[in-house]
Amino acid sequence: MKKIAVINDLSGMGKCSLTAAIPVISVMGVQACPLPTAILSAQTGFETYYYNDYTEHMEEIMLCWKQMRFRPDGIYTGFLSGAAQADVVLEFIEIFGDENTKILIDPVMGDNGTEYPIYTEVLCEKMRILAEKASIITPNLTEALLLLYGKEKIRERWKWMAALNQKDFMGEVEKTGKKLAEAFGVEAVITGIDLIEEKSVSMGNLITDHRGCTWVKVKKEGGSYSGTGDLFASVLSAGMVKGTDLAESVQKAADFISKAIHDTVLEGTDRNEGVCFEKNLSELL
Repeated sequence: MKKIAVINDLSGMGKCSLTAAIPVISVMGVQACPLPTAILSAQTGFETYYYNDYTEHMEEIMLCWKQMRFRPDGIYTGFLSGAAQADVVLEFIEIFGDENTKILIDPVMGDNGTEYPIYTEVLCEKMRILAEKASIITPNLTEALLLLYGKEKIRERWKWMAALNQKDFMGEVEKTGKKLAEAFGVEAVITGIDLIEEKSVSMGNLITDHRGCTWVKVKKEGGSYSGTGDLFASVLSAGMVKGTDLAESVQKAADFISKAIHDTVLEGTDRNEGVCFEKNLSELL
């Protein structure tokens, strides 16, 4: 059975990060081998939460895995608490990766045109180095712009893009995707882009690979929910090590999450609780 080292935080509540990744990767027939970056009682959207940074323990786990001659088929990274953890991940790739290892980097740094509190320019630079080592990167639009332009330029550019008509906006997203693919030598998927077309709203994901730019769209319901980006990247990471075509994996991920959100809207679940994905896991078989 193929194995993926999943480097992400573990949040007890919120259905995100490792609690989203492990069931998705497992049901797709790949073993998820978690390496926690932090332990939280709940994801940070809740009013209160316990947080324990796991940087020093990551090194201890890596030492044991090295002694076990662990060799994953894939490496998938999500939340990193800062530049120091990014250095640990770079060390992990150096020790456990080789020319055959598939790497997916989800550069968690911000959303909706604003960087997260963890963001620093040093972390962003480390994310760029990680992106250069990746097979696939899965930034949202904010993270894509941060990778290309940094914090100082993103707000002005975000405001300018938001004022464009839909056709021009999609064109600028495509230019962004092409710049990412060229700058880092990767397949890039810009995720979670709201598109308003013919009086309906869809959720768009832009793939930029050797074929150029491809949009994958599904109907959008509800608002923003905890963990959807983690679910999306998890589907892609499992597909990556299985050799599945990227466009097929993106479509599968988008359909899976769309159905989960539909059930979540019907149930009236709070966004912080995440989406009702469990009964839709069979869609990934």
